[in-house]
Amino acid sequence: MDQCSEPRFLFPALGGLLFGYDIGATSGASISLQSAELSGTTWFSLSSIQLGLVASGSLYGALGGSILAYRVADFLGRRVELLTAASLYISGALVTGFAPNFVVLIIGRLLYGIGIGLAMHGAPLYIAETSPSQIRGTLISLKELFIVLGILVTISFQMYTFQCTHLILSTNNTIFFQFGYLVGSLEIDVVGGWRYMFCFSAPLAAIMAVGMWTLPSSPRWLLLRAVQGKGSVEDNKKKAIQALRSLRGHSRSDRVLADEIDDTLASIKAAYAEQVSEGNIWEIFQGASLKAFIIGGGLVLFQQITGQPSVLYYATSILQTAGFAAASDAARVSILIGLFKLLMTGVAVFKVDDIGRRPLLIGGVGGIAVSLFLLAAYYKILNSFPFVAVGALLLYVGSYQVSFGPISWLMVSEIFPLRTRGRGISLAVLTNFGSNALVTFAFSPLQEYLGPANMFLLFGAISLLSLVFVVLNVPETKGLTLEEIESKILK
Repeated sequence: MDQCSEPRFLFPALGGLLFGYDIGATSGASISLQSAELSGTTWFSLSSIQLGLVASGSLYGALGGSILAYRVADFLGRRVELLTAASLYISGALVTGFAPNFVVLIIGRLLYGIGIGLAMHGAPLYIAETSPSQIRGTLISLKELFIVLGILVTISFQMYTFQCTHLILSTNNTIFFQFGYLVGSLEIDVVGGWRYMFCFSAPLAAIMAVGMWTLPSSPRWLLLRAVQGKGSVEDNKKKAIQALRSLRGHSRSDRVLADEIDDTLASIKAAYAEQVSEGNIWEIFQGASLKAFIIGGGLVLFQQITGQPSVLYYATSILQTAGFAAASDAARVSILIGLFKLLMTGVAVFKVDDIGRRPLLIGGVGGIAVSLFLLAAYYKILNSFPFVAVGALLLYVGSYQVSFGPISWLMVSEIFPLRTRGRGISLAVLTNFGSNALVTFAFSPLQEYLGPANMFLLFGAISLLSLVFVVLNVPETKGLTLEEIESKILK
């Protein structure tokens, strides 16, 4: 199990790319949609609540998709779940893009969001279950590297577009995400341009759908269904061997593949022998599944509440204060940060299977805490030393990209026992989106009532708490198969 036949994980990873695209495109689409000259509609005069629904509609849909995944993911299987997500991406994009009125527009945003919820659940699950244990960390974490690369390329193209068209937009203190911003910059001054922005994701989702159609089902899921009595053991074993051969290539002998499938099947049977009943909705909060949820759910929660939006919000002013000419606008700041993100994410991606998950998390979260306290000190007493703020900013970004950025989702995808993996990851995704919504809602009030210094102190304290959590609760899973994680760590 040391080689993959080809980088097929790119197709499930497109689910994450489409999520990021939505973040980027929505920003430009919101500007176009509100313009009397450019919206191309008679209902362009949107209230703040309506505009908020346009911007956050996909997030609410993603929360619903996460709940849906809890109930149907194990029934559908990882492959069909991702095909369903791609179909929802396509339908959501087209319904939104061709919406004749505001209500239909929101329906489209919700459909797209449900696709996000299913994709964010199914993609790490499929990759984890089909990747060799020796390079599983790299394959799952590569998604983060591609996202950061997409951010960097997008901003570069966007700046070029601005320079060529002399399009001037007021985007102070804005940090751009994904190549959706490129489409936004190209279409923002076209009548009805918001429709093109939303529709552009449909062909990307179609590529995801075609790619997932060519991939086999997860061998582990096929064996799980057999043990659950949802299919013939012998038939599903044959299907699992065929799927594994497709994923690993034809260099492996049938005997080696069969032995691997037999070992996996024995592990699943052993897990079910301890609890013969099928279980219920509360099973995820019991025994090994509860331990896994504490680890995975805790990581994605701390990923969201340790201050990343706040740090990036102040990045432009920090670099301007330090006298960097390139910090004259948010896009240039984003390129500087994006380059550093790309570098540090590359370190995590290509070293996670050598160094391990736990050292990267401990070192990275420790760096996050130090950087936040330095930023608090800068805004309180060290504001005459801008190099402190610049160093803290880079320390935070680098530390985040080698720890919470890629490692949280890697741990979530591999820590849950197979029996409850589908439901466990769905709860982790729900925790992530829920905390994301909470942070988004709370950011402006915190900024207004606490000010930057006290806000960074608060996030610094939370980061220290997260460091204690990692040290005490997060195990090392480097080099272990998913079955070994279940038997050696969770029991």
